[in-house]
Amino acid sequence: MMGLMVSEETRTTNPTTVRSPARVTDEPPVSSTRAWTTRLIVLGIVLAALNLRPAITSLGALLEEVRDGLGMSGSVAGLLTSVPPLCFAVFGVMAPRLARRFGPGAVVCAGMVAITAGLLIRPYAGGTPGFLAASALALMGIAVSNVLMPVIVKRWFPDRVGSMTGLYSMALALGTSTAAAVTVPMTDALGGNWQSGLAVWAGLAAAAVLPWIPFVRDRRPKSAEQAPAREDAPALRITRSRTAWALAVFFGLQATAAYITMGWMAQIFQDAGVPASTAGLLLAVTMVMGVPLAFVIPRVATRLPHQGPIALALGVCGLVGYAGLYFVPAAGAWAWALLLGVSNCAFPLALTMVGMRARTGAGVVQLSAFAQSTGYLISIPGPLLVGVLYQHSGGWGLPIALMTALMIPQMAVGVLAGRNRTVEDEAAR
Repeated sequence: MMGLMVSEETRTTNPTTVRSPARVTDEPPVSSTRAWTTRLIVLGIVLAALNLRPAITSLGALLEEVRDGLGMSGSVAGLLTSVPPLCFAVFGVMAPRLARRFGPGAVVCAGMVAITAGLLIRPYAGGTPGFLAASALALMGIAVSNVLMPVIVKRWFPDRVGSMTGLYSMALALGTSTAAAVTVPMTDALGGNWQSGLAVWAGLAAAAVLPWIPFVRDRRPKSAEQAPAREDAPALRITRSRTAWALAVFFGLQATAAYITMGWMAQIFQDAGVPASTAGLLLAVTMVMGVPLAFVIPRVATRLPHQGPIALALGVCGLVGYAGLYFVPAAGAWAWALLLGVSNCAFPLALTMVGMRARTGAGVVQLSAFAQSTGYLISIPGPLLVGVLYQHSGGWGLPIALMTALMIPQMAVGVLAGRNRTVEDEAAR
């Protein structure tokens, strides 16, 4: 697949070079270097994306064992599940400044190192404070990489934003679902020690460091068309852009829906009479839906002048899924799981629009940081509020009503964010 991502310019040589012996010896190495550099950056993107969620989903799979092993209280465990979006919001803000100073490649490389160190240290930290600190280190690496992945795609593949965002989103979804599915069996294979089951994911993160090492010192624009002045341009007043706000709210609401789904959908099915093993399988189906669709949706989105219809279609799938959970949760469980899996693919759509709503690399950095940091802040209360409503009402009627109500503004701001505008133009007005 990586070979297919290489442009025709990197795969062909100019036939006129045979007239000049000097050019015959000079051109092929240049073309070969470009081709391998492109393949290396694609490999780096894929490996980085694979590592952006296992730190979270592997812990979710072993949370009960971690609680018992560390003597963690229920309230602290609840706080632990809310830490990821908080860290994404807080640390994601740092990404633009770090990228301007050190270059996006260097920051992503450092992010992979931070993920590796955090995942390796936290199981053996010796107590709850150390576990939380090491988790925060890994989440910091994830946060800055989250923000800079769309920037890397825009910088290196400006004419293939859709296909590369699709590849990156598909790898991210694959890493998410794989960690959720194999962490427990892998822990059992390692002797049942939860510490080994968590630490093993550091190996995947360490592998992701390697492709980024050659880009640590690379702060140059990818092509001549991207003038250096744009890389060093003054910061945009991003909060003046209505599109930036719409995209931030869209990102936050889709993240809210995704965290609610991951945290509570299995419980909804179990309370409706679905066996626990089947409920877990239904959740896995919902998550796996993101693997193929995460590749397809960005490619379709970049070919449309307005991405609003896709946001509406995904929202309708979510509304139908929630209606099914409310009225006949057990009878149509497989259909509702599939529909909610489709609806959760608003995430790759949001990433694609980040790359499309800014013209310059600097604009993408700021828009990505603003949309993701603001969005993750918006997403924090949702899963907690669902738990409170469920506990106090004794059923799922009110929580599902809340999920349905949140889907309406998500569709509305998705239409606004999908308009063919750029944040540079809006911020300059």
